[in-house]
Amino acid sequence: MFRISQTMRELAQAQREGTYPRTRSGQPPGPVVIWNLIRRCNLTCKHCYALSADHDYPGELSRDEVFTVMDDLKAFRVPVLILSGGEPLLRADIFDIAARAKAMGFYVGLSTNGTLIDAPMADRITAQGFDYVGISIDGMRETHDRFRRKQGAFDASLGAVRLLRERGVKVGLRYTMTDMNAGELPALLQLQRDEDVDKFYFSHLNYAGRGNIHRARDARFAATREALDLLFDTAWQAAQQGQALEIVTGNNDADAVYLLHWVAQHLPQWHGALQARLRAWGGNASGLHVANIDNLGHVHPDTMWWHHDLGDVRKRPFSQIWPDTSDPLMAGLKRQPRPVTGRCGACAHLAICGGNTRVRAQQVSGDPWAEDPGCYLDDDEIGLADMPAVSVPTAAGGTRKRLVITPC
Repeated sequence: MFRISQTMRELAQAQREGTYPRTRSGQPPGPVVIWNLIRRCNLTCKHCYALSADHDYPGELSRDEVFTVMDDLKAFRVPVLILSGGEPLLRADIFDIAARAKAMGFYVGLSTNGTLIDAPMADRITAQGFDYVGISIDGMRETHDRFRRKQGAFDASLGAVRLLRERGVKVGLRYTMTDMNAGELPALLQLQRDEDVDKFYFSHLNYAGRGNIHRARDARFAATREALDLLFDTAWQAAQQGQALEIVTGNNDADAVYLLHWVAQHLPQWHGALQARLRAWGGNASGLHVANIDNLGHVHPDTMWWHHDLGDVRKRPFSQIWPDTSDPLMAGLKRQPRPVTGRCGACAHLAICGGNTRVRAQQVSGDPWAEDPGCYLDDDEIGLADMPAVSVPTAAGGTRKRLVITPC
């Protein structure tokens, strides 16, 4: 996850004080764990990575098994649990799990579609003390309902946002952009301001689950750049005005490099300091600082790697699975720098993005270390403009330039 607003606030502070804030050091003691406690969902969204449906799935972890895993996660110094699904509110013991997680000292988030949150449910969520609730919004009413395949889904989700905000719960909107909803972004950012929502999470489409099925509808690079320009400008204006606006992005760590170019154009005096900060950040955290446990207890490098199983918490503790580099994918994800090839391997900013999310390369080419097909940066923006290239065919029947690069 790339924190645009936090970076913009640091830049605004540098402008005011004449010096860039001190670089934060260190990494979290353990990975953030996104936990799909249940696969069942009341919706069948077009871009669902879990391919969920509205029926029970056998073999899911029991409450006691969840508690045992939580004990191991705490001992392994995991700081954050994001309780997700499917739709986690369909799990009968979700509040028992959340209560125990809070009592153990985890930062506890809830990721929900929001359609099940009425006033009594909002009261329960508030009383439970979730640190954050993320609600997915794919566009304004017509677009959102089409994505969620349910008429009235937008009104229900927006109603949940309002109920939670009225009760003082920290809420965020979660938006995944494709070419079917890219035009909705300005309206959604305005909705965030109008509804006084704490956070806006912009997710690039990753090729997993139904997102893989619909990857042909992934937003084109020009639309991606326009979206990031809008997010940067919005966050910068808020930072200058001292507004408590939080914008973050996920699933494309090239965003950090693109922001570095934005700074070079608009605030060149802070380019060097920001570059150092971004290198310390290190980019993609799959297999390093973010982990996933699915509903059956299988561990994955992140939520988009459900087709790659690292181990089963019923058979081996998470604390033993996560550091194990006998799995070639995990060995590569934990390597610094990662063994990426093509444009990624020769990129001047590899230390910033970390080779980006590897699942897109794996889904498209079969090779997790191939160049990322989702990188929207031009060759000159990653320091490759002068390297030789050949024309190769594309899936659409045209051609594109591919650099002649010796694999790392």
